[in-house]
Amino acid sequence: MIKRVRVALLALLIAPLLSLSPAVAQDAPSGPAITGTLESPGGEGLAGVSITVEGNGFSETVTSNEAGEWQVILPDTGAYQVTLDVSTLPEGISLTSEDRAVTSATVISRERPKRIGFPLVEGDAPAAVGGGGTIGGAGFWGQAAQLTVDGLAFGLVIALGAVGLSLVYGTTKLVNFAHGELLALGGLLAYFFSVLVGLPILVAIPVAVLASAFLGGYVQNLVVWKPLRKRGTGLTALLVVSIGLALFLQYLFLFLFGGRTRILPGFAGQAGINIGPIAVTPRDMIAAVGAVVLLALTFWWLGKTQSGKATRAVADNPALASASGINVEKVITTVWVIAAGLGGYAGIMFALSNGVSWQLGVQLLLLIFAGVILGGLGTATGALIGSLIVGVFIQLSVLFIPSELKYVGALVVLIIVLLVRPQGILGRKERVG
Repeated sequence: MIKRVRVALLALLIAPLLSLSPAVAQDAPSGPAITGTLESPGGEGLAGVSITVEGNGFSETVTSNEAGEWQVILPDTGAYQVTLDVSTLPEGISLTSEDRAVTSATVISRERPKRIGFPLVEGDAPAAVGGGGTIGGAGFWGQAAQLTVDGLAFGLVIALGAVGLSLVYGTTKLVNFAHGELLALGGLLAYFFSVLVGLPILVAIPVAVLASAFLGGYVQNLVVWKPLRKRGTGLTALLVVSIGLALFLQYLFLFLFGGRTRILPGFAGQAGINIGPIAVTPRDMIAAVGAVVLLALTFWWLGKTQSGKATRAVADNPALASASGINVEKVITTVWVIAAGLGGYAGIMFALSNGVSWQLGVQLLLLIFAGVILGGLGTATGALIGSLIVGVFIQLSVLFIPSELKYVGALVVLIIVLLVRPQGILGRKERVG
């Protein structure tokens, strides 16, 4: 009976994603290749758009076909630069931010083409959250102010994922490498409910968050992690399982969703509201307020409710908490649901400005781990502080280094801080042995 319930719940996880239309297949390339599909926010292919691929002494310019597809056959694998000619975009269509016209691509396979997505919106390009958006204001300090605001918004995205990851680690001691797929699930479900089901975006977002909490939290824990805990599976084995689960979910999303980057409707092409040298779109403000509310509710739940206090007790000593009458499994299930809900909203918040693809979780997972480790592993408050620091530093670093290297700069700061304080900002020193 229990196995049937698990199979049924797993079917519920997959069923919504089956409705997502996969990308239109292109002819198989005869060698290493870079491909992509250009679509309007309404899902129509954009023909006649020029894309240039350069690198390793090679350069070629192609135009997209009637379906918006384009493909460049390369002489060899390696690193290439892909540039979209924004002047060839149809009238009324633009990139989500100006610097998204140029991207780098590393081709490592001669058989599997590298897919590149350019997120497009209707109207002029707005400032992007975490995506290297346009910089408002004039001069160095105007740019620094704009980037600080962008960094705080991006830090909130990281914090939503980091707090959930920290809660799961605190109660189960599981380092979950599949946590990034919870963010991808949230973005994909938001696209499903808003575009394919046809719900208004402001309705689709909370529905997608609830669905993420149920499918990514309750169902995942019931089907995967609870049985493994009952069998007494070791933490190292659980870590390996999480890596395998992450790879499985990534390619499941790729199979069901396709490799294209798609834009969530409803807030595309918004003009920014100027506050001095800072420009912020209404979409970004609404998303940031939602993130702050969710984080505030999470910390209120941890500190003030009976369930939250039980969660802290389980994190401190599961055996003692169980002996005190606390239902440890119920607490863990609650934590998984909250972590998945927070992660789902983080994925939606990121997708509103940067589009959603099957690789959304991969793009953010390392930064989530950086925020958790910098703040202190196992502490939700530390995860929040560490994530905000990482987000702000990533954005401010483009004042001094190329935007392609901004994530590397954040990880360098992480290494330097941990050399000085290995337990993180709010972590506790522990003796090993």
